[in-house]
Amino acid sequence: MTDPLITLTTDFGTASPYVAAVKGVILALNPAARVVDLSHDIPPQGVSHAAFFLASALPYFPAEALHVVVVDPGVGSDRAILHVEAAGQRLLVPDNGCWTLLGQSGPQPPRVRRLTERRFWRPTVCATFHGRDIFAPVAAHLSLGVAPEELGPEVSDWVRLELPQPTAGINSLSGQVIFADHFGNLITNIRAEGLRPPDLLAVGGRTFRRRFRWVRTYADAAPGTLVALPSSNGLLEVAVVQGNAARRLRATSGTPVTVGWVR
Repeated sequence: MTDPLITLTTDFGTASPYVAAVKGVILALNPAARVVDLSHDIPPQGVSHAAFFLASALPYFPAEALHVVVVDPGVGSDRAILHVEAAGQRLLVPDNGCWTLLGQSGPQPPRVRRLTERRFWRPTVCATFHGRDIFAPVAAHLSLGVAPEELGPEVSDWVRLELPQPTAGINSLSGQVIFADHFGNLITNIRAEGLRPPDLLAVGGRTFRRRFRWVRTYADAAPGTLVALPSSNGLLEVAVVQGNAARRLRATSGTPVTVGWVR
């Protein structure tokens, strides 16, 4: 592949040398590779955060891209490292479920291989830095034309990460926050498609009846207004116009959210 595209998603942070070391291993093996940073600000050990991030971002990449994901609280253990083909994308991931929300969106079942062929790894593997010593060299070899079949056997069992499902009550729908973005907007697990404007919104222990607005976009309400709206990925979002809903409502991933309607 000419100028192969390799993306990196990690929880390493941007101030450490870890990302640079991963890039160095890739480029030492294939100087022609295009290495693109998606994010290194995934919360430490934030597997669920990474899953939402990948499912929201990767569908917009060209199919020839290879996505290296190192959010790996099980590094050094007997957890597997996988090569995955899912939803038209290719990934190298730890077997902790971080890719499986993306895998649910493809028309075909995922193809998954467990990495076992050490000839594609660095000669010495540090138990605490598989990103540098396994993920990076394998990514480089793939970008040079190594077939996935050479990496290890195909498997049919892997860790699956499932989002909690909302529950329906009498004239209500209850779910939870699954992601708080950089602006403090709260993305929930409640589908927005077909949702009629609610009369009641509850976030955590706080209930709002007339003190929020259902809007199409942020500009439909004045700054400081608490709003509910469909997010860009089709889920119910709670936001504060030009403010921070996570901070105002003291909400984070897992905070309960309920919408309700007057009979």
